[in-house]
Order: sequence, then C-alpha cells, then structure tokens
Amino acid sequence: MLDGVSLDQLRTFLAAADAGSFSAAGRRLGRAQSVVSQTLGALERQLGVQLFDRSARYPMLTDAGTALVPEARAVAGRMDVFKARARDLAGGLEAELSVAIDVMFPIQIFTHAVTDFQATFPHTPLRVDVEALGAVIQPVIDRRCAFAVVGTLPLVPPELAQERLLSISMLMVAAPGHPLATRPGPIPRADLAEHVQLVLTDRSDLSRGKEFGVLSPKTWRLADLGAKLAFLRAGLGWGSMPSFMVEADLAEGRLVELAVEDAWPEGNLITMFAVHRRDTPPGPAGRWLIERLKGTASLCPGQEGAA
Repeated sequence: MLDGVSLDQLRTFLAAADAGSFSAAGRRLGRAQSVVSQTLGALERQLGVQLFDRSARYPMLTDAGTALVPEARAVAGRMDVFKARARDLAGGLEAELSVAIDVMFPIQIFTHAVTDFQATFPHTPLRVDVEALGAVIQPVIDRRCAFAVVGTLPLVPPELAQERLLSISMLMVAAPGHPLATRPGPIPRADLAEHVQLVLTDRSDLSRGKEFGVLSPKTWRLADLGAKLAFLRAGLGWGSMPSFMVEADLAEGRLVELAVEDAWPEGNLITMFAVHRRDTPPGPAGRWLIERLKGTASLCPGQEGAA
C-alpha cells in the first residue's frame, strides 16, 4: 500500500539512483548491498512499478524510476525542512514574528533589514503592521506583536523597554500655492492658526485627549502618512513631515519648507525606538531584527544612527 511508503525507502531509492549501483548506495548509507536491494524491492511492490532494470551488470533506472526521482527528492527535501523547523522551534525560535512599525520610520531601512531577515530566517513568517502614534504600541501591550518601532508618541508605558534605533529630522511644509508658502519667515504661530493643519490621527486610545505638534485649531486628521503627503501636495493644508520623505518634493518644487517662528522648541529630531514588553522580550528572530535595524541607520542619509 502506498500509505506504507517510508522516508527511509525514499532516501534509499535516491541513494541508489545517484550512486549508480546498490553496492555504492549501501556504502553511502552504511548498509549492506542486500539490505538496499531488499528495501528497494519492497518499495517497488508497494508502488506497483519497477524502479530499476536489474538485467544488466548495474541496475538502471526505468522510465518510471526516472520520473519518480524528482518527486522523491522533493518529499525528502520537505522532510529536511520539517525537521530543521522543528529543531528551531525546540530551540526557542518564534513560530511567527509580528512587528508594528511607526509610519515615520524610514521604509528603506526596514526593507533592507527584512531582506536580510528573510535570508537568515527563511522559514519564519513575518507579519508587519504600519501604524501611527499609540496604535504602534498597542499591539505590543496586548501581546499581539513581539516589538514595535515607535517615535511619534512620547508616551511609552513603563512595562515596555526601549532601545534607541535612530533619529529623523522633521520639516514644516506646504504646497507652493498655499498662502503660507509665500510668507517671509519666520512665520508667527498665530498666522499658522489661520490655516488648516494636516495632522496624523491615532487609531488607539493611548493618546486620547493629547495633542503632539498641533499648532492650529483648524485640523484635518489622517491615519495614513501617504495620504497626508498627497494632501500637502494638493495644497489642502500645511503640516510636518519627515525630511527623508519630502526631499524629492522640495527639490522638484512640489513642496516648500516653511520657516516657522519657534516651530521646534525641543528641536526637529524625533528619536525612534524599538520597544517590547519587559516580561516577554523578543525571541531569537525578533532580537536579530532589532539589532539589524540598529545597524542599517546609515542607509538613511542625514539621520543619526544608534549609539
């Protein structure tokens, strides 16, 4: 019966096919030639096909045997993957790595790190949520993510540990046709309040009732940084953006930088951190990815990497 076909039989079949003889297969497997012959004979009876032509001095693969070699190799290869995966899990490797990423984090750095992650942990699925403000931290608090990369919310709960990754610079910008774009700087904050400010909104309750960098009572709130950039280009308001995201827009005239009076009292740098629960730190894959993110800060020109 086909259900009785064993992995040992398939490995013996592959050894004989690759070695060219039952005796050579026996030496490769550390078995007697008679055991190899008996194993292959039993396999042929179970399959109902002849795998080797034994009429010549050396056994030759039949057409059926030749056709089944790649199938047997695929099954044996999958079993090797199965055993390696089980060994990794037994050693503490995560079954899946879930990460939340702040929309402000340079995506080229994250992509580069994840490319290396895939090569290092090819059998570990990765799930990535891209969020803003408290929605970045909430999955970690709820134990739905191993760690988060956060920077736009300066309210990290004490149960979360923080590891510095890099700092990004922020700029106030507007479209060239926006009324503020023609104002000579420095622009007083009172003048900003006369125009709509485009602001990122929080999908969690962590920052409910709190405002970060809001300078105008007239606000349009967006949960997506890409949408905010599109609105800025369309002249629908003014707002702050990471400098690396608007470099091309500034250079090509789609946006202009606003010189705002006392715009950044504490400086225009936002420090990005990897945060995780203190009681359940990331496993080997998560720890590796955090360290890789620290090491790729140089890929974002003009930003400060981890110390």
